[in-house]
Amino acid sequence: MLRASFRQLLLLAFVLMSVLLGAVSLSGLQALQGLLAKSREAGQQSIQLNLSTRGLAERSTDMERAARQYLVLGDDALRQRFDDAANQAQALLLPLGQYPPTQVLTQQWLAGAVRVRSQLADQRLDLAAREQAVATEFRALENILRSLTQQVQQSISQRNQEVQDALETQRNRQVQQVLVAIVAAAVAALAFGLWLTRPLRRLGLAIVALGEGRLAEPVNIRGPADLSSLGRQLDWLRLRLTELDEDKARFLRHTSHELKTPLAAVSEAVSLLQEGVGGTLGAEQAEIVGILQHNTSVLQQQIEDLLRYNAAAFDARRLQRRPTPLRSLVEQVVQAQRLSWQARSLSVAVEGDVALVQPVDPERLGAALGNLLSNAIRFSPSGGRIRWWVGTLGDKAVLQISDNGPGVPAADREHIFDPFYRGSLQPQGQARGSGIGLSIVREQVSAHGGQVRLAADAAGACFQILLPLENSHA
Repeated sequence: MLRASFRQLLLLAFVLMSVLLGAVSLSGLQALQGLLAKSREAGQQSIQLNLSTRGLAERSTDMERAARQYLVLGDDALRQRFDDAANQAQALLLPLGQYPPTQVLTQQWLAGAVRVRSQLADQRLDLAAREQAVATEFRALENILRSLTQQVQQSISQRNQEVQDALETQRNRQVQQVLVAIVAAAVAALAFGLWLTRPLRRLGLAIVALGEGRLAEPVNIRGPADLSSLGRQLDWLRLRLTELDEDKARFLRHTSHELKTPLAAVSEAVSLLQEGVGGTLGAEQAEIVGILQHNTSVLQQQIEDLLRYNAAAFDARRLQRRPTPLRSLVEQVVQAQRLSWQARSLSVAVEGDVALVQPVDPERLGAALGNLLSNAIRFSPSGGRIRWWVGTLGDKAVLQISDNGPGVPAADREHIFDPFYRGSLQPQGQARGSGIGLSIVREQVSAHGGQVRLAADAAGACFQILLPLENSHA
């Protein structure tokens, strides 16, 4: 089954969010277009109704004038002018008759106009009675026209209010849809981000583990196809580094052992010469033999240090963890080196959490603590003070040792944990160190999943061992 790559999934996420926001926008646009069409239709109808009522008022005036003149003068031209005005008024009433709110009033006005026409044609009544009847009808038509005008204005206002309410409702609905779409897009982006960045975070942790030498941890990256492929390549690199590391350790062991045998023979021969077994040596010969003996001893010590460092790096990968009170472990290390620090009139204090218990290998971690303590004893001035502190810092268990010695020069800080690196500042009157003590500390601490660091702002030297904290106390 083919899996999508990181790029494809990222593109899919952008497309889905774009579709979501686009759908909301199109929905709002369609609703707005519908409201605009209704608003346009209502506006056109309002204009037509207003024109109809205004024209009807003018035709009503013409009809009344022509009817009154006809009753007085009896001229057929005036009667024709009345009929023309009445026909025009009837044409103007068509939109009002088709508009439901004004249908009844329209019928009433038409009925009144018919009565006026019949009264104009009725010759049975005298002139005064006819004028009175026609005037009464025109007053009724005027009232109907006034009601028509009011009804039209009221209906127009109501229609406008309905359109306004519809616009407001649609605006609120659109705002809600946009907010929902934004929240959904944000949630989707967060979900995609977490889902897609989790493999990247695992890749970062895997690279850090490789950089710190934790080669026993398999690299297994689940996620997009390209990131999974990169994880498999990193795991292949881990296996390859493991093989190279084993080859290096094997080479160091074999080489060191191969060198020890001839070096022991050379050392024995030099000792025989110095003892005069081959004959009495002259002053210059004795000096040369002394130089040979010194350099042979130095070379032998370096080979022993190399074997010791290699053994420490190998043993660090074979931890036997068990719950261990950290402060008690520090006190045991201090007691084991009691003669060394008492010989230099030093005081050593152990402070901190008595109940802090962590799953560690007490022998391996104890060896790291012993190297730190030996280093502090070596660099502390006579009568100085060494302080241990055991506690927690965030999610880390802390083992800290500080002294009031000269500290570590800035130039040495970057390389102080490198194998066989010896700092520029060495204690007077003591042999130069081998440069592997702090390297062994780093190997042992890294094997426990922790780190050792030098506090930059401390007086003297202050080293901190940080271990992953598991919430367990004695």
